[in-house]
Amino acid sequence: MSESLGVAVIGAGMAGKAHAAAYRTASTLYRPTLPQIRLVSIGDVNPEFGQAAARRFGYERHDASWQAIAEADDIDVVSIVIANSLHREVVEGLLAAGKHVLCEKPLSDTLADARAMADAARSAEARGTLARIGFTFRRTPGIAAIRELIQNGTLGRPLHFSGRYWTDYGCSPQAPMSWRYKGAPGSGALADVGSHLAYVGEFLCGDIQAVSGGQLSTAITKRPLPLGAVMGHDHAAVSETFEPVENDDVASFSAEFAQCIGSLSVSRVAAGHANSLMFEVFCEKGAALFDQRRPSEIGLFLSEGSASENGYRQVILGPDHPYIAGGLAMDAPSVGFGQNDAFGYQARAFLEEVAGLPESESLPRCATFDEGVRNMEILDAVAASAQNNGKRVSL
Repeated sequence: MSESLGVAVIGAGMAGKAHAAAYRTASTLYRPTLPQIRLVSIGDVNPEFGQAAARRFGYERHDASWQAIAEADDIDVVSIVIANSLHREVVEGLLAAGKHVLCEKPLSDTLADARAMADAARSAEARGTLARIGFTFRRTPGIAAIRELIQNGTLGRPLHFSGRYWTDYGCSPQAPMSWRYKGAPGSGALADVGSHLAYVGEFLCGDIQAVSGGQLSTAITKRPLPLGAVMGHDHAAVSETFEPVENDDVASFSAEFAQCIGSLSVSRVAAGHANSLMFEVFCEKGAALFDQRRPSEIGLFLSEGSASENGYRQVILGPDHPYIAGGLAMDAPSVGFGQNDAFGYQARAFLEEVAGLPESESLPRCATFDEGVRNMEILDAVAASAQNNGKRVSL
């Protein structure tokens, strides 16, 4: 094992800051089995954002280009948290430089680029360099707990999945134009939050074998250009110049899983739902529900006893559930946590794999780039279905 690992994050926006904070806390989660983690650089082309993030999270410096990070001898591990269209160039450049890479989802903005990145990742891994994708919600204790209840037979075989991921960052017509509103059909809400919902569905119900009924809608067709730099979903001052929105505000589709069917709906114009990932999974022996707005609990229904006395019950998550035991500074029942904690579990898992810790003694591994391609194949199939009047598309 190396004596230390130097970390960098490329992208100082909303999700980039989550990665930066996660590496800062990763070594404090669970017992101290990692080498020293050095917080080296925040990379961002905007020096104001990059320098502010570096100061805030205790990184040594800000670098203005990914090339500087690729060339740096003091950096071993890099998270890539930038516009999807930029992923391929940066990933391939960093892997060629021998850096271990954790890339945000979706893997890219095109399936062809994603497949090329997966090829590069396999070649890099043969040389000992890892490339992984962040499927963060797999780390959410409530979602992982429901998966365990399915797999250990408590809930039994899934019969029906109903999921929605509704956000409202684009519900105002005055929300400024950004890269999120540019790209081919399916690169909008479907790629942004639908990618999460798709892998959560597969995490619980098995592989999606086909999709149908695909629908994509652009609810707000033009957006004003911002007057300055914009971070994440910020609603900054805008000009009177508008540009057309190229991709989807709303998307929905039906999925055929290995053993059941499901309906999935996503939106970035759902007023009142800032970040609402919600689902119910109905199984042979009961059902479970999850709502990201109440992350420290799940709903559980077991088909036991008299129907007149049965119903959903609230299960408060605690040390008996995935990721929690030994992972909180205050390791006690009912101590709250949220989505940011999942980034910490993700960073810890990636660092454990890079450090060479055995899988049997580590958190579940991060998803491979091949799994990232799989996720994009689902999104591509949904877009194809939508462009063909909801036609069934096999995977």
